Formats: sequence, structure tokens, C-alpha cells
Amino acid sequence: MSIRHGLLALLEEGPRYGSQLRSDFESRTGATWPLNVGQVYTTLSRLERDGMVVHEGADDAGHTVYTITDLGRDELASWFRTPVDRNNPPRDELAIKLAMAVGTPGVDIREVIQAQRHHTLQAMQDYTRLKAQALEPPPRARDEVAWLLVLEQLIFQTEAEARWLDHCEARLVRLSLLPKAPAQDGRAASPLDAPSSPTSAHGGPGTGSATPPSPSAPASPRGTSAS
Repeated sequence: MSIRHGLLALLEEGPRYGSQLRSDFESRTGATWPLNVGQVYTTLSRLERDGMVVHEGADDAGHTVYTITDLGRDELASWFRTPVDRNNPPRDELAIKLAMAVGTPGVDIREVIQAQRHHTLQAMQDYTRLKAQALEPPPRARDEVAWLLVLEQLIFQTEAEARWLDHCEARLVRLSLLPKAPAQDGRAASPLDAPSSPTSAHGGPGTGSATPPSPSAPASPRGTSAS
């Protein structure tokens, strides 16, 4: 996540002080990636060091106000033009966990997969509920639309993760690293058997299974919550 460029984008809209930048950043992204004021001011200090923002004095309440420079605008324009680099993906804890589970004696890999699948599916349901709330009434403010796009990215991401977990289980069965799971009626179940499928957030079938207690979901800037 580029806090640096996110702050530059907000400053391009007009001068702001630190806590205002934090509030606007969280409103734009639905508080999916919350910031603390320390992060904001540390990033502003680095941007100022690099000549991308400058102080513009203080407002009536004594807040130090920052504004973007021409160099900062050039950096922001370059960021928007440049694709996000996927050649060096960030470390993914779930992928690392499963990779380590495969090689660690005594680990019940199926239990690891099932626990994560349940959590992922519940998160998907929470995001779907938040999306329904975000669409009623239809979003009109730019912050509301921005939050909806972030929320839909989270939905697609959890759907892909659920499918990948199903694939992992099937792959491990084929490689004889997992036994076939017995079906509830006593027959041998295929790892490719389709699980129950709740409706996905964008109208298609999602992946489904049992529902555990709900994980935390990001709060909606429109005054709604996942509860």
C-alpha cells in the first residue's frame, strides 16, 4: 500500500494538515487500511525532505498545513501512469503457511485448509453485506464510490482465495499427500465435489461451506457496519 502516493493524491485536491489527511485517506478507502497520525506525519516528513510537499503555514486552529509541489505532482502523475508491479509480489502469509504445512510432520493440512476456508467464506459474506449497504442508496459522493471499488476488490480477492483453497485440497489428494475426505453419507467424496455455493457479491455463484463466527470487516464510511 502506497501511503506516500495516497497522501500526494489528497494534497493534489487542496492543502491539508496531518489528521485531516488521515481522516480523508480512511474515508476514501473505507478504513480498510487504517492509518495513525504518526504514519501520516512520518510520511509527510519524507515527502518534504524529497521536495514533494511544503509547509504552507498554519490554519486558525494552529494545524501545520501542507501543500503539494510541482515535483510532487510529477511523482503522482507517474504513479497513476505506471502499472502496479506484480513481478515481486508481497509475501502472502496464507501461501507461506500452506507451503510450510506440507513439509512439517504432524500438521493436519486439511484442518489448516478447512479453518482458513471457513474464515474466508465468512469474510466474503461480510463484504457482500457491506456492498449491499453501500449500494442502498446508490453511492454518489466520490468517497462513497471509491469505498465501493475497494470493497469489490476485497470480494473478488476472497472469492479467488476460496477457489484456491479448494484447488490446494484437490491437488494434495491427487498427489497422495491427503486422503480423500469421506462424505457424510459414507461414500468417498471427491476433492473436486462442489461445495455449497452462496451467491457472490457480484451476482455469480461463490464458493461456500460452513460458517464460523464472523471476522472483523472494515467499517463503512457511510455509517454502516458489518454487524
